[in-house]
Amino acid sequence: MQHVVVVGAGQAGASCVARLRNKGFDGRITLIGAEAVPPYQRPPLSKAYLLGEMALERLYLRPAAFYDEQDIDLRLGTRVQRVDTERRQLTLPDATLDYDELVLTTGSIPRKLPDAMGGDLEGVYVVRDLADVDAMAPRFEQGSRVLIVGGGYIGLEAAAVAAKRGLSVTLVEMAERILQRVAAPETSAFFRDLHTHHGVDIREGVGLDRLLGETHVTGARLSDGQEVGADFVIVGVGILPDTRLAEAAGIAIDNGIAVDAQGRTSVPHVWAAGDCTSFPYRGTRIRLESVPNAIDQAECVADNILGAGRDYVAQPWFWSDQYDVKLQIAGLNTGYDSVYTRGAEEGARSFWYYGDGCLLAVDAMNDPRGYMVGKRLIDAGKTPDPDALVDPDTDLKSLLRG
Repeated sequence: MQHVVVVGAGQAGASCVARLRNKGFDGRITLIGAEAVPPYQRPPLSKAYLLGEMALERLYLRPAAFYDEQDIDLRLGTRVQRVDTERRQLTLPDATLDYDELVLTTGSIPRKLPDAMGGDLEGVYVVRDLADVDAMAPRFEQGSRVLIVGGGYIGLEAAAVAAKRGLSVTLVEMAERILQRVAAPETSAFFRDLHTHHGVDIREGVGLDRLLGETHVTGARLSDGQEVGADFVIVGVGILPDTRLAEAAGIAIDNGIAVDAQGRTSVPHVWAAGDCTSFPYRGTRIRLESVPNAIDQAECVADNILGAGRDYVAQPWFWSDQYDVKLQIAGLNTGYDSVYTRGAEEGARSFWYYGDGCLLAVDAMNDPRGYMVGKRLIDAGKTPDPDALVDPDTDLKSLLRG
């Protein structure tokens, strides 16, 4: 009887073990997670859960009883200390565990501020797991001052929650504009205006010199010499793939755990999926930080452990909720050279990315039709005429017939 061990009980790990059982695997399955709670959704942590609109149990990907019912050995609060790929054995804090096939779904870890910049002060938080959000939640009291470092989606989502709760919010972004790494100036401007309208003080092109305070943070000195007061700080400056176990085991790393098109690592009988991996995509190698990728890639790995032999074909899509705006993104905008806007200043709006005359991606704000049509066009490799796209009289669905 084969034994499949999955290390990392997040979205990818939970998806992998569920898929194995769903596809008829009747061997042993062990799912190991460092946190003390069953696998749960992470996106709502910085939104509905932090707002108090979602109970803990609703975060769970599956009821806790699911793992017993499916004969999955779920080991929580357990950190794997070492992977011996020659013996096919894991070292746990109080035991060793043999495997036939190993899947690494170790996810990612947030970048933190260096201690020299005040990153070790009390009241400084990152947003990654349940413990992070539970720790900062009591700080979200009306009138409190929060400084958010980083103008990516995590920082902006945290700013939206804080503003809705009546906090005084200052957000600093070292780059020239928020979302600079991931979006066009048009999308940046949309969300800058949205947050400014809700009272968020956004400062772009301004870095953090250091946080202030003796033991607890009291504020920050910025790179332009100004100081801002803060009762607490949220750091949202990106994440890193968690490759520590893989690297120590001699598994190849390339902007994440390097896997082939079917999810195999450089070491036999070891697979990987989710945020921790980089994989082949259209002649290059990418890493996707998204729930859909974690699910789809993990399910592909499960299928291939069972002998399917199928390549993972990523169809990137993402989302972000801020105030009453739902942003949906289809495709990857890497290499775009022009952006076309569809929609009015008020209401649904979407920005369409083209590169060398081809449609690459779409950012859709409260525009589910634009998102769905854009995603179908991108998945099919179709590119609509930009003039027809921006014409408000054009029925978007008609572009699918082109």
